[in-house]
Amino acid sequence: MVVIRLRREGTKNRPFYRIVAADQRFRRDGRFIDILGTYDPLSEKDNVTLDLEKTASWIEKGAQPTETVRSLIKKAKKAVA
Repeated sequence: MVVIRLRREGTKNRPFYRIVAADQRFRRDGRFIDILGTYDPLSEKDNVTLDLEKTASWIEKGAQPTETVRSLIKKAKKAVA
């Protein structure tokens, strides 16, 4: 099963995340299928960049976003509108 989730990168005490489509069996920071965007929780504004077309395509194919990613998708859609 494919999931859309966060992949942690960055350094200690300075997290940075990539939003990726990955097989559920892969480790959190391991292999992934596609990069969909980024999330920087320490940034004041514009902390989410997300390719909404790619994300919608993966969801159509049956990928399940995690709760956090689902909220980030909503946030990205608001920013575009």
